Amino acid sequence: MTPLKTRGTALNPHNRFQPIATDRQVDDGWYQAPEDTLCPDSVATEVTDERVRTIISRNRSPDVPFDQSINPYRGCEHACIYCFARPTHAYWDLSPGLDFETRLIAKPNAADQLRRELDRPGYRPATIALGVNTDAYQPVERERGITRQLLEVLLEYRHPVSIITKGGLILRDLDLLSELASQRLCSVRVSLTTLDNNLKRTMEPRTAAPATRLKVLRELSAAGVPTGIIMGPVIPFVNDHELERILEAAATAGAIRASWILLRLPLELDELFQDWLQRHFPQRADHVMARMRDLRGGKSYQSEFGKRMTGSGPYADLIRQRFNRQARAVGLNREPEPALRTDLFRRPGSEQLGLL
Repeated sequence: MTPLKTRGTALNPHNRFQPIATDRQVDDGWYQAPEDTLCPDSVATEVTDERVRTIISRNRSPDVPFDQSINPYRGCEHACIYCFARPTHAYWDLSPGLDFETRLIAKPNAADQLRRELDRPGYRPATIALGVNTDAYQPVERERGITRQLLEVLLEYRHPVSIITKGGLILRDLDLLSELASQRLCSVRVSLTTLDNNLKRTMEPRTAAPATRLKVLRELSAAGVPTGIIMGPVIPFVNDHELERILEAAATAGAIRASWILLRLPLELDELFQDWLQRHFPQRADHVMARMRDLRGGKSYQSEFGKRMTGSGPYADLIRQRFNRQARAVGLNREPEPALRTDLFRRPGSEQLGLL
């Protein structure tokens, strides 16, 4: 199948929850396209609205440093081929492949629902991670503005929020983020996977350029917003050689913290990523997957807590040692990360001005 411009994949693997599968890649002779019909070289993005009844998701995984999160959108136009969230699109009767990038679901009532949930008498504030499953600052946010609406509510309630993004659009909300940060209510992590523009264009087509992400770090840091990076994912023989340079560039741009995550290939993502490897790195594809199986106990992926983020074995130990050594050398992770404040939480219009 011909790759599509500015898309991570042209594949649309079968939805694992559907009992019937069709294979449109097989020519059985029944359909004959007109001679002047050409396959499109790109696919437009479709956005469907969903009126949600809940907006805060709870998390019990010991592998992530947050208990609750909000995702303004389902699916992600950034089109990162490695995105661990792709398989979640199957829950909506859509494919984790091209559908994940082109058939998005927006939550226009997210801010109103957030108010209702924060106003509940039993709610107790804890940092909300914004845009964890899919990026809150993907291109559709420019028109929809749902993420900004959520930040306005969080600022009004003086509620702590942490953000992970690879989108330059976050600088649009610098006014809100700097005000939140002045009360120690906000931190931002930028996902920085490569400094190579060519690799970026194939691996994460619609994300901000590496130089733009470094600009995000500089401007947020200058505005007093605590910033860091996540080098995620580390992919053997694809971007692992950039580790030291990425950490140095991030520190120079003002980041104070850094972490890393190994490539994860759950469910349909395994097929999608291996197809991408064969298209873009055919000479090293088998080598990459052999190393992944070394890291995952002989499989493409392990889902066990404690292993899924970093893998195991000599190569995982080597990445950890390289990362920690370079982080120390450039001044990252010098101090434990301070917790965001929860004692400022208030419910506007009520008599409760703080959490007792």
